[in-house]
Amino acid sequence: MNKIANRAVMCEVLKEAAAKDRDVVVLCSDSRGSASLTSYAEAFPDQFVEIGIAEQNLVSVAAGLASCGKKAFAVSPASFISTRSYEQCKVDCAYSNTNVKLVGISGGVSYGALGMTHHSAQDIAAMSAIPGMRVYLPSDRHQTRKLFEALLTDQQTAYIRLGRNPVEDTYREGNVPFEMDRATVLSEGSDVLLVACGEMVRPVKDAADILNREGISTGALDMYCVKPLDREGLLAAAKGKKLVVTAEEHAPFGGLGSMVAQVISAHDPKRVLNLALPDAPVITGTSAEVFAHYGLTGEGIARTVREALKA
Repeated sequence: MNKIANRAVMCEVLKEAAAKDRDVVVLCSDSRGSASLTSYAEAFPDQFVEIGIAEQNLVSVAAGLASCGKKAFAVSPASFISTRSYEQCKVDCAYSNTNVKLVGISGGVSYGALGMTHHSAQDIAAMSAIPGMRVYLPSDRHQTRKLFEALLTDQQTAYIRLGRNPVEDTYREGNVPFEMDRATVLSEGSDVLLVACGEMVRPVKDAADILNREGISTGALDMYCVKPLDREGLLAAAKGKKLVVTAEEHAPFGGLGSMVAQVISAHDPKRVLNLALPDAPVITGTSAEVFAHYGLTGEGIARTVREALKA
């Protein structure tokens, strides 16, 4: 069982980059511990800025540094950076075309018992609605490394959501197929296509394995690049399928499911089911407990597919 959280991998990649490039700078909002950035701050104090609990300032200062040539990574809980500083993300980063990577840590429901105030079930929709803002949700520690290494090489702003706790590996070290802004095919199938992002990718992979063993030919797609959505990859994977099912740790509106349905309905009409969190405060519990309650597990997703095919 993996014990390394994606946020810890982010820290390691940024430390490696900062050691070679003094323009790499990390900012946080009194969240270095929860972001696993303590070792970065200790190793590179001149390339680290503690803003305090002031998310709007966090984003604006990051944009200012980026406008001076710095490669700025602004790190804060996803529930706050995607809401409290929304205007700054829109104007100072996207509209101003600054090289700021906005990292939402403890995304989705990974703050558990802290409840709706600390959950981020709207961030995919909100950030994707900003012109010029890219949105990424890596599925495991290996893909997180690949993504951050790629983001260090470009000059565009982006929003990246990371969960709080370690998650099961989707990929194996040394075997991580990754292409920037291209979805990764996890399995091929002729009957059903499952599409997911972030922490829902592993449950979707598990669901595809279950269904394939039962004789339901199921393909699975890791759409870590929610925006820009890999339309070509999606349409190629969905071709000939009876059913497309999306799964996301997000509200049922405006997220991955909505985007996939929009593309499918316009180019290859067929039934699309969106599995997501409810339009209500979720139950109190760990991520695993919340996912199990709402059927967002491998078996839960497989069960929904069976029922949909029967209907």
